Order: sequence, then C-alpha cells, then structure tokens
Amino acid sequence: MTQTVHLPLWLLILIVLFAAVTFASHFLFPSVRWFFRRRAERVIAKVNARLPRPIEPFKLARRYDMIQRLIYDAEVVQEIGEYARKEGIPENVAFEKARSYAREIVPSFSATAYFTFGTRLARWLSRSLYRIRLGVFDRAQIEGMNPDAAIIFVMNHRSNMDYMLVTYLVARASALSYAVGEWARVWPLSAVIRMMGAYFIRRKSRGALYRKVLARYVQMATAGGVTQAVFPEGGLSLTGAVAEPRLGLLNYIVSDFKPDGREVIFVPVALNYDRVLEDKFLIAADKSGVRRFRPPLSTVCRAVLAHLWQRITRRFDKFGTASVSFGEPLSLGDFMQGREGDQTEAVGHELMVRIRRAMPVLPVPLVARVLLAGVTDAADLRAKVNADLTALASTDAPLPRRGLDKVIEDALMRLRQRRLIGDDLQVPAESRDVLAYYAASIAGHFDAGAAKPAGISATAK
Repeated sequence: MTQTVHLPLWLLILIVLFAAVTFASHFLFPSVRWFFRRRAERVIAKVNARLPRPIEPFKLARRYDMIQRLIYDAEVVQEIGEYARKEGIPENVAFEKARSYAREIVPSFSATAYFTFGTRLARWLSRSLYRIRLGVFDRAQIEGMNPDAAIIFVMNHRSNMDYMLVTYLVARASALSYAVGEWARVWPLSAVIRMMGAYFIRRKSRGALYRKVLARYVQMATAGGVTQAVFPEGGLSLTGAVAEPRLGLLNYIVSDFKPDGREVIFVPVALNYDRVLEDKFLIAADKSGVRRFRPPLSTVCRAVLAHLWQRITRRFDKFGTASVSFGEPLSLGDFMQGREGDQTEAVGHELMVRIRRAMPVLPVPLVARVLLAGVTDAADLRAKVNADLTALASTDAPLPRRGLDKVIEDALMRLRQRRLIGDDLQVPAESRDVLAYYAASIAGHFDAGAAKPAGISATAK
C-alpha cells in the first residue's frame, strides 16, 4: 500500500481532471445551482409583487421539463409516427428529430437576466438612440384586462430596435416572450435571447413535423397564459408600409382557441421612427427582390466608429423620435362569437387594420410625404403639412405634440444631415426611395376610409 507507483504525466493529468469533474458534479455544482436557484426565486418573488401581470408558471418551468412535455404531447407523438412512415425511418430516429426541433424552439427564461440586464439594456439603448414617445396608450385599459387572459402583442416590424423598444416600454407590466427569426441563432446572441424568454422559429420551414412541434409550443404557451409578442408580417418591412400578415403563428393560436378555455386578447402595437437604422439595406433588398440585407462587416464597423466619435465629441443629437402606440385590443372570444370556420384570416386582417390606425405620425414621415409631392417653397411646405395635420386632427391618429414650425424644422434638419434633400428643398433622384420609405409608414392614415377612429379615447401620455 505504501509502494511508489510511477505514472506517465499525461495519465496523472487525466486522473486529476476526472477527479475534479467528479468532485464538482457531486459537491460543487449542486451548491452553485442551489445558490442561483434561491437567488432567482427571490428575484421572481420581488418582480411578481410589482408586476400587474406576474410571470406565469409555464414560463418559469425548467427548459428540460418543457422539452420533455412538448415532445411527449399526444399530437406531436402522432406526427412523429406519420413522419417516420412517410420517410421510411424508425420511430426512434423521428423522435430524436422532434427532440432537436424542441431544443431549437424552447427558451430558457431567466427572470434575473430579463429584469436586470435585459430591461436595463433595452432602456439604455432605446433612450440613447432616440427620443421615446408614447402615442395612443390607454394604461388603465391595458392594465385592466383580465389578469388570467393570455395577452399577445401584435406589432408591425420596422427595425431590429423594435425588440428593445417594446421590451423597455412593457417591462413595467409583464415579461414578453418574443417569436424570433433565424437571424438570432448565432452564438452567443442565441443564448442571451433564450434567457430573455424568446423562442426561435424557422420562417421558411415547410416540414410538417417541425410545424407541429412549433404549433404545440405556441399553443401550450398561450394556454399557460404567457404574454407573447409576435410580428405577423414575418420580417422587417422593406417598403416602410405595414404589410399584410403571414398567418402561421396566428393560425396556431386561433385554431386552438376554445370559448370555455383561457381568454386570449390581442393588443395591436404600431411602431414608427424618424430614422430606421437599416433603412437603406431594406430598400436595396426590396429593389433586388431578395430578402437579404446583412450589411458588410466593414460598413458596420465604420458606422459604429463614426457614431462613437460623434458621442465623444458630443455632436450626436439622437436619431429623432421613436414612437409606439397601442391600438384597440381584440378579444378573440368576442370576435369569434357568431362566426364559424377558420377565422385566422379575418383576425389577421382586423389586427393589421388596427395597427395602421394607431400608427404614430412623426416629423420625418410627415414632411417626406409633402416633399415627394414636389413642394419646394417653404411657405407651401408649411401650409401643406398644416393641412395634413388638420385633416388627421379629427381622428385618433397619434400626432406630434410639438408645434408645427418645430416639427418641420426638426424633420428638415434630419433630412439635410443625411443629405437626402438640398437647402432649396429639392429631392435628388437618389433620395426619393428613402423619402418614399418613410412616407409609406403613415400612408394608411390618408387612404380612403383609413381615418376612421381607432376606438381608444385615451389621451397620449
């Protein structure tokens, strides 16, 4: 027992490594997990005490447990069998395929990450880049909705800043679970997004098994009362206008709705900007017909360095106003009364109509619309902008709160800073697409019949 044993150095290192892993897994890791679990429970209890809509138990379930529940769901199991028969593969192989889809979709929500790092980052980034303005927002109506209902915020998609902006504004009411596209499935961004409660979706997947796994997750989350946020347009708007909805996610929710089950309430949310950071890439994608607008790394680096230099020299005056308006909520139960068959298309159309009605009217889109009509005289510009504001004053369209002259001055300053117009108000040919992009965001207010009241009588706060 006391004899000396000679070992190669590599074997000694391997033995020590295995011993360290065994010690950590049996003694250290459980203590660490217990420490963080207790800390997370305290955070959740503190957050739930102040939230009008506490975090749902479904969202707090362990990710492993949620994946198991999803892949053993009766409908998913049935689809696994169908997939195995169609593909001519063993069911256990098809089962592992479904498990991989579930791992891809299911988030790993962390209340600590969301309400400390996440919301603070969203607040700082939103307020450092834009002047944030609430358009139409009936706080009493939003907070007075059935606390047991599943609330689903349905938003138009203008910019990747949409996530930050809405997270910041809704953080005092609830924790949002976003449906996020494949652009975010990049490490380490994917891990952060999962901790924020987002779930990943493949926009172009046509496989029945994948769609069934995704559908059942969305339906389980809705039945569990999870507050969700979806972009029914299916991607960023390439034209600036609110597009027609893609009905996939909406269909999962509407088709599974039961009148005697949990109430589902859709809240339309309209977002608009004086400056969309990705505008020229989106316009180029629209022209090319290819939805690929990933900017070159060199372009991004130059833009970031230029922005940092503006901040260092204190010449950065933000990118104008970013505004959010909340439209009239749509109760799915009330909407479905007296209707038969699949109402997904009708629900989608109605929600997009309410988003267009609630769209904030901002200085740059307002002035861009008039300049595109060929106005080159300052007096004519003022008269036409005033006429548009007067026409919209009888509606519930969220209008700028500053005076007419300030609105025009601010818009012209920002357009000139970007060299989109000249000092003589002429619009160069190469700038017309950019101005049209911003003017399209509020075109719905001027279309025939679009000036109908949005149904919310609250004053903008």
